[in-house]
Amino acid sequence: MKETASLYKEMGISEKVLSFGAQVEAELKERFDAIEENVEYNQMKVLRAMQKNRVEAACFAATSGYGYNDLGRDKLEEVYADVFHTEAALVRPQIACGTHALAVALSGNLRPGDELFSPVGKPYDTLEEVIGIRPSTGSLAEYGVTYRQVDLLEDGSFDYPAIEKALNEKTRLVTIQRSKGYQTRPTLSVKRIGELIAFIKERKPDVICMVDNCYGEFVERIEPTDVGADLCVGSLIKNPGGGLAPIGGYIAGKEEYVERAAYRLTSPGLGKEVGASLGVMTSFYQGLFLAPTVVGGALKGAIFAANIYEKLGFPVVPNGSESRHDIIQAVTLGPPEGVIAFCKGIQAAAPVDSYVTPEPWAMPGYDSDVIMAAGAFVQGSSIELSADGPIKPPYAVYFQGGLTWQHAKFGILMSLQKLYEAGIVKL
Repeated sequence: MKETASLYKEMGISEKVLSFGAQVEAELKERFDAIEENVEYNQMKVLRAMQKNRVEAACFAATSGYGYNDLGRDKLEEVYADVFHTEAALVRPQIACGTHALAVALSGNLRPGDELFSPVGKPYDTLEEVIGIRPSTGSLAEYGVTYRQVDLLEDGSFDYPAIEKALNEKTRLVTIQRSKGYQTRPTLSVKRIGELIAFIKERKPDVICMVDNCYGEFVERIEPTDVGADLCVGSLIKNPGGGLAPIGGYIAGKEEYVERAAYRLTSPGLGKEVGASLGVMTSFYQGLFLAPTVVGGALKGAIFAANIYEKLGFPVVPNGSESRHDIIQAVTLGPPEGVIAFCKGIQAAAPVDSYVTPEPWAMPGYDSDVIMAAGAFVQGSSIELSADGPIKPPYAVYFQGGLTWQHAKFGILMSLQKLYEAGIVKL
């Protein structure tokens, strides 16, 4: 332990910060043991799916051009369908990011005159332009798709009377964002998502229920598709890619809806038949295999962050003791200088570009300056150690990731060090 403490000090962590972190960590053993039990369950779930579908070395071979008869691509989609307990899945490197995956699923399953409905408030910022909440070229609004939303109640619960009233003959697809995005609302548990879907389906059985599952995969033992979701959508550079996938996204669900998304991703008439894997299959398979363990480390980091900052008096969502349903930890730091200092600490803890100082800037898709800290092996990988936040009230920072618990721990300690040096916290 002395040798490890010495290394922490060499890397910029003061005795006060290290001691405070050690006290918090000592109180979390029981929580961490419970996480390891879930990791083991999810690891076996993934392994069983790979064995059932007879994954073999030939699956890792690269294809090019049209990608016809790509064994590895097609078998990986069968593996994902088994992991998520669905009829089909679309898992492709041609999906650029989580927003793209959601846009493909939405545009593939909505037609002019349909209405898209969110019963959990406004979606993540980048989806606002996809929908047309903020006007943008190529939005769903431009194609005659209307949008309606019902906000969560102040305590984070569903406004069931308003949801029932909002459902109408035009409602074609209901989108449910599991994670909080740039909000400080609670993340939705899979159980709560299932209750909401059951309520909606009872009143409109033919509606498509889609869940934005970003940041939530493998956090619990079940996924939204286990509780009635028709589609589940996410990014491979978040949880399910295990830190190895260099790009990509997935759409899992009922075959009819996945097929429609595939026709939107490629072309009508072509669908899932084309799309070369270009040599990324090994990373996709191995990343999925490692994902439960990697997510477990990220969860420990999020819980550690919640307890560190809660003890210092900062509002945190989730709080230090409540159950976890995604890997994101929101910390409201008050002044914008707090958000910036926190992100500087995360960047300084990175294995890549640790010497770089992050600054707020006008990122595409957002309505305010945003600061992002992510010294990652894969650009923008949210399962790797990262933190970001909009520079606007309430000045909250959103921390996530860490391919290992040890790295997540170091990142949080370094964020605290920067806040301590700036005089924003006292120890």
